[in-house]
Amino acid sequence: MTNHHHIALIGGTGKSGKYLTKKLLKEGFSIKMLLRNPDRLELHHPAIDKIKGDARNPEDIERLLQGCTAVLSTLGQPKGEPPIFSTATNNVLHAMNKLQITRYIVTTGLSVDVPNDYKSEKVQQASDWMRVSYAPTTNDKQLEYEILAQCSVDWTLVRLPLIEQTEITKGIKVDLGNCPGDQVSAADLANFIVEQLQSEAYIRKAPFIASI
Repeated sequence: MTNHHHIALIGGTGKSGKYLTKKLLKEGFSIKMLLRNPDRLELHHPAIDKIKGDARNPEDIERLLQGCTAVLSTLGQPKGEPPIFSTATNNVLHAMNKLQITRYIVTTGLSVDVPNDYKSEKVQQASDWMRVSYAPTTNDKQLEYEILAQCSVDWTLVRLPLIEQTEITKGIKVDLGNCPGDQVSAADLANFIVEQLQSEAYIRKAPFIASI
């Protein structure tokens, strides 16, 4: 696989993204980070290149990806705005194809359905509740998966339960058809994402993960 050193990061200041940012820096990666308001970024590090822009703008995404070898996204849904996920991923895939980047790792919720799932009753109930309570966003996340399933890049869609914002690492359980736990540590999630940069185990797959 490609030896990734230069990472394009979307959502790097969010609830889980800030842990991923710290992990990438600790491991010695250079990061180009997409930020709506770069001046608000409290973390200052010579390995961070701040790119002002919006994931829904194709030109901003292309500027972000230039010179990078992989794209990571822990993008969250902005409050009060239309669903963002399928638009952002469409823009990323277009820029990846143009710039010949092949690796894309993106997080999503446990409501996303994938062929051959065997969700437990509890996970299925949670998925159904999300579809009713947050229909536009949940439907858009499902569309994001459908877009990924039709593309040619080496994507991994990481499906998540509730994210626990903690630096504590507990270890990860992974399952391709059912969510194996109720929570995932943000630090465990960051570790898992970074590990996938050098792994082929979940290429073109949508694993559920949870902390042990």
